[in-house]
Amino acid sequence: MAITAAMVKELRESTGAGMMDAKKALTETDGDMEAAVDWLRTKGLAKAAKKADRTAAEGLVAVAVAGGKGVAIEVNSETDFVAKNAEFQGMVTAIAGAALTVSDVDALKAAEINGKTVESTVTDAIAKIGENLTLRRMAVIEGASVVTYVHNAAADGMGKIGVLVALSGENEAFGKQVAMHIAAASPAALSEADMDPALVEKERAVQIEIARESGKPDAVIEKMIVGRMAKFVAESTLLGQAFVVNPDLTVEAAAKEAGVEITGFIRMAVGEGIEKEVSDFAAEVAAMNK
Repeated sequence: MAITAAMVKELRESTGAGMMDAKKALTETDGDMEAAVDWLRTKGLAKAAKKADRTAAEGLVAVAVAGGKGVAIEVNSETDFVAKNAEFQGMVTAIAGAALTVSDVDALKAAEINGKTVESTVTDAIAKIGENLTLRRMAVIEGASVVTYVHNAAADGMGKIGVLVALSGENEAFGKQVAMHIAAASPAALSEADMDPALVEKERAVQIEIARESGKPDAVIEKMIVGRMAKFVAESTLLGQAFVVNPDLTVEAAAKEAGVEITGFIRMAVGEGIEKEVSDFAAEVAAMNK
C-alpha cells in the first residue's frame, strides 16, 4: 500500500512520533493506522503523545561556531532537572553541531545525527526521559569572526543564556566582553536602523502622552520628545548603550578603540516568550477534597 503524506501527518498528530518514525511504522504495517500506532507503542515512540501538551519552558540554549558562522539553538524540557542530565546535554551538543550545517529550524529537524533525524532523536529522548522535549528554535549569524558566551553554563557551550557576537576582525577578548554585556543588558537591536519601527512608534506615543501631562507648550513638548527618544534609542541599542566594562564609553566607541566593528549579535535565553503554567498546589488539594 502506498504511504501518503496525509497518512504520516495523521499518525504523527495522534501519537506525537517523529515524521520518519511515523512513516516507518506505516510501512511496517502496510498502512494499517491502528497497527502502526501499536508498532510505535512497542518501540516506545508513542509515549511522546501523552506529554506533547505539557509546557516545556526549561531546558538549555547551546551555541556553536565553525569558521565565520555561529549558531544558537534552544531545546526545551519541562523541568530544570532534565537540563542537568548528561544524556540530555549530549543530545543538545549534537543538535548544535548539526545546526552548523543548516539555515533554519525546519532543516535542522530533518538533519541527521548518529544515523537518525534530529526530530526522531528528540522523540526518542521524550520516551526515554519521560518529559516533553522540544527543539524550539535556532538562529544563525556570520562574520569575519564570531565570539560566544554562555551565562549560567550547565556544560561546555550551553546554559540558560547564549550569546553570539559577529565582529569585522579578530579580537576575541573584546568580543567576549561585548557578549557578556549583551547577556546582562539585553539590547533590543544592534543600532537604531535595526530597531522594530512598531516598538519605536509605541514608545514615541507613550512619551508624547507623558509630555502632554506636563501642560507645557507644544514647541517645548516637541523638544522633550526628541531628547527622550534619543535616550530610548541609546539605551535600547547595543552600539548606543554604555559599555559595562567602561561606562564612560558607548559600546560603539569601545569597539573603535578595540579596532573592530560589531556587525551583529544573537542573544537567546531559555524559555523567553513562553507562557509558563503556575500551579497552586493548595488550591488543587482543596478542589480534590470537595
